[in-house]
Amino acid sequence: MNGYSAEQVRAAEAPHLAAGEPLMMIAAAGLADAIRDVLHDREADAGASILVLVGTGNNGGDALFAGAELAREGADVVLLPVGERMHAEGREAALAAGARIRRPGEALAGLAKVAARADVIVDGILGTGTGASPALRGTAREVVAAILPALRGRRRPAVIAVDIPSGVSPDDGSVPDPTVLPADVTVTFGGVKAGLLLPPASRLAGRVRLVDIGLGPELARMEPLLIAPDTAE
Repeated sequence: MNGYSAEQVRAAEAPHLAAGEPLMMIAAAGLADAIRDVLHDREADAGASILVLVGTGNNGGDALFAGAELAREGADVVLLPVGERMHAEGREAALAAGARIRRPGEALAGLAKVAARADVIVDGILGTGTGASPALRGTAREVVAAILPALRGRRRPAVIAVDIPSGVSPDDGSVPDPTVLPADVTVTFGGVKAGLLLPPASRLAGRVRLVDIGLGPELARMEPLLIAPDTAE
């Protein structure tokens, strides 16, 4: 399996975005499918409880549009923004579909209980555009730290990471801060990020599920950053 750098995937996306292709909607549909599969495995299809951690970038947008799909189907979707803004269209779609917003300031200390009641937690905090260090900071780090105890319970929610688990490097798999939600499934888009195949990040990524958003021809012309045994779906 080929692993690509974040820069390579962004370069592959560029002509599609320039052509106006709805890559976010395609990615969100694939993410929603993955969440449905996890809910089905947990026998929690009807009225499932989904906690969506929403970052300020495109990963947050993917998560919001996926949450909108699932809310329209009857899931109880709670949005937890970790920054001062959310993807505007994604936010509107999710709220119109019946999702609710919970602010981190609303009893952050009780967030572990909220998370423990969820069937699925969607980690849409950070993606591949994390700058020099992928480590979580500020409210995002506080939210993840508050949720981590919920993953130690007997009935733990499943965690689905959007593109990469927030806090890991997409290129070299480094994890500069252990405050990371370990994913059961990572739903990655276009091409598998090399960091998902390298320890220690690979141990936090769970099962890697690749969603095809049409980047194959562009990636085929690139030299992969990494070639690893095929473990993605």
